[in-house]
Amino acid sequence: MYGTAVAVFLVILVAALQGSAPPENPFPYRIPLDPEGTLELSWNVSYAQEAIHFQLLVRDLRAGVLFGMSDRGQLENADLVVLWTDGDRAYFGDAWSDQKGQIHLDSQQDYQLLRAQKTPEGLYLLFKRSFGTCDPKDYFIEDGTVHLVYGILEQPIPSLEAINTSGLQTGLQRVQLLKPNISVPVLPDDLSTMEVRSPDILIPGQETTYWCYIIELPAGFSRHHIVMYEPIVTTGNEALVHHMEVFQCAAEFESFPRFNGPCDSKMKPERLNYCRHVLAAWALGAKAFYYPEEAGLAFGGPGSSRFLRLEVHYHNPLKIQGRRDSSGIRLYYTSSLRRFDAGIMELGLVYTPVMAIPPREPTFVLTGYCTDKCTQLALPPSGIHIFASQLHTHLTGRKVVTVLARGGREKEVVNRDNHYSPHFQEIRMLKKVVSVHPGDVLITSCTYNTEDRELATVGGFGILEEMCVNYVHYYPQTQLELCKSAVDPGFLQKYFHIVNRFNSEDVCTCPQTSVLQQFASVPWNSFNRDMLKALYGFAPISMHCNKSSAVRFQGEWDLQPLPEIISTLEEPTPQCPASRAQGPSGPTVVSIGGGRG
Repeated sequence: MYGTAVAVFLVILVAALQGSAPPENPFPYRIPLDPEGTLELSWNVSYAQEAIHFQLLVRDLRAGVLFGMSDRGQLENADLVVLWTDGDRAYFGDAWSDQKGQIHLDSQQDYQLLRAQKTPEGLYLLFKRSFGTCDPKDYFIEDGTVHLVYGILEQPIPSLEAINTSGLQTGLQRVQLLKPNISVPVLPDDLSTMEVRSPDILIPGQETTYWCYIIELPAGFSRHHIVMYEPIVTTGNEALVHHMEVFQCAAEFESFPRFNGPCDSKMKPERLNYCRHVLAAWALGAKAFYYPEEAGLAFGGPGSSRFLRLEVHYHNPLKIQGRRDSSGIRLYYTSSLRRFDAGIMELGLVYTPVMAIPPREPTFVLTGYCTDKCTQLALPPSGIHIFASQLHTHLTGRKVVTVLARGGREKEVVNRDNHYSPHFQEIRMLKKVVSVHPGDVLITSCTYNTEDRELATVGGFGILEEMCVNYVHYYPQTQLELCKSAVDPGFLQKYFHIVNRFNSEDVCTCPQTSVLQQFASVPWNSFNRDMLKALYGFAPISMHCNKSSAVRFQGEWDLQPLPEIISTLEEPTPQCPASRAQGPSGPTVVSIGGGRG
């Protein structure tokens, strides 16, 4: 019976049920979901309909598949759509999982099946989902990172409620679903290309590898503008190559050692740490990156290093052995320089231990400022225009947002990621260019989760320390390269003094004790936690309004008041329509046979 059921299941052919599929070439975005590439997701975004059309290809269909979204990629409390068979008939239904991973049919069916079709390549499922459904069991699809989850059903099941995700082969994939709808700029006629790619390396048979490779530009390579770049992923390795970045090395060094190996290798030369200027960054699911027609990213020529570092992150959870790779990034550049040089500016928090997150915190927010005083001094009268952004924290980061304020009022979001993951960082083109004028304020806030840590997590460069950064890409380039803040160190010492007054355990405030040691001595009761949070919310700051030479602009930058914000923007929420189209009340029975619906 089981063999017959699966055989029947494999020849599912369903006519369009309702609605219509997207137009020609409907799925511009595509990613593999699982490491073996048996599940492949393609999608299209309609901002007019506020909906996404998904196409899921199942190459090795067994008894069914589940797909969906959750807050952090967990299979518990997930919003799911499930295709399953009871041995006789096949069903498609909107579902959700509870905190124990048990699957339940959703009373509101918001995943709309449009077509299911078996082809020689596998089973294609085409379905549609609105960004927001106003169903409390559904995930609100918004800008930023989305954690996609999947599971494989091996055998027929009597009912949907018989499924528990703990017994399935499952996984997750991170992606930006809501890609910006940006028209492709006109490219120059004299376009040249350069491929920066791994030299046929053997991917290590371990879950996570960061591979570094140094290349050198040709001798006498003159000044050019990068106007576009795109990924080159070795065929067959689409599920292993997670993200890639190209960095330019510091110009003050005449040469850099040729290196080809793991970035954390003890053999890696120390000098490679000075290759930090980002030229290009790509992550799974991203397509080509274009600069605005009036700007390009300069590289080559006097004052520019001839050495580049490629960094490739391989995600190999199945620990596949013997796979070779030559992936990388293709740069498109021109010698016909555009009107403006594009620049990259760091916003957020200074890398310093004075900014810390207490341990065992589910949500703790730190905020860095680019103040009106700095933008008034450093930006040109006509301002600058931000067109892309790369958010960055270390391991405890959960949310990041940068907001522009003018005249004490928050005006617009530069970039927001409410489901940020430190394991998925890419340069994202903004849906709308954000113009920043002299006197504006840029506020970057990061939310952290330290529930699994016993000691305070301080700011710094180490992976177990924390950062809060937004690398904004803008034009025209200015001298301002870093606009960040941190709490005034003197006020932090006052905090430690107060801790000593109200607690029996002493926190040493003597000069020879480091801030890291002081935070390690704090007894983290609710009073000390709340007081630290309050300190960061009112104490004056030390501003770093820095030129590319790491020298601050002239002026007084210590003991600066926090910018006064009298009006804030509201968080995005789903807009519930007054009337909803009537959907099916239960799962859709997937009809069988020669194309009949």
